[in-house]
Amino acid sequence: MKIDKALEAIEALGDNHVATSADTPLREDAFAMSNEEKIALIQKDVEHIMETLGLDLTDDSLSGTPMRVAKMFVKEIFSGLDPANKPKASTFDNKYKYGEMLVEKNITVYSTCEHHLLPIVGRAHIGYISNGTVVGLSKMNRIVDYYAKRPQVQERMTMQIVQELQTALGTKDVACVIDAKHLCVNSRGIRDIESSTVTSEFGGKFKEEAVRREFLDYIKLDTAFH
Repeated sequence: MKIDKALEAIEALGDNHVATSADTPLREDAFAMSNEEKIALIQKDVEHIMETLGLDLTDDSLSGTPMRVAKMFVKEIFSGLDPANKPKASTFDNKYKYGEMLVEKNITVYSTCEHHLLPIVGRAHIGYISNGTVVGLSKMNRIVDYYAKRPQVQERMTMQIVQELQTALGTKDVACVIDAKHLCVNSRGIRDIESSTVTSEFGGKFKEEAVRREFLDYIKLDTAFH
């Protein structure tokens, strides 16, 4: 009975996409092994999973899958776990005194749900108001990509992006909205292929209704190449 209740709690946590921490849960020894050591171990684990499923790993189509998956986990879709891959958010003095809101919209988000390890795919929209410092436009994309490339919960990812830009820019006046599809909802469970999830984090002046409304109006505009 205790096991059944524990399983129910685990399923409820995952199906409801509940985060247990505002920070990505990492062990203290998360980087004790090299990437090559991690790849070797994960390869063996993927082999075990595939063999347990009854797949024939001597088949030419399947024989390289464990290595490909292991490399993908470590060097691609979960590379944002490693702080060594954190992008340097180069900032510059706002010499031209641009004092209005700057918005970068439709930033591609490719992430992975930490409950089922299935894709999260969508768009991020970021805005900030300079207090004397600006950041290169591509750096906002890179920050989104860095925090997306890890097992994630969308709410946490939204917060992490805002907090990173607040630190880089030295201002609380940062906002982020993410609209994404979760394949753990679209392809399994309820299998609702139409729904998407929208999360937002508003800091500083963006908590004011008029400023927040201006930002939301900007991200609704058609772009020049839409």
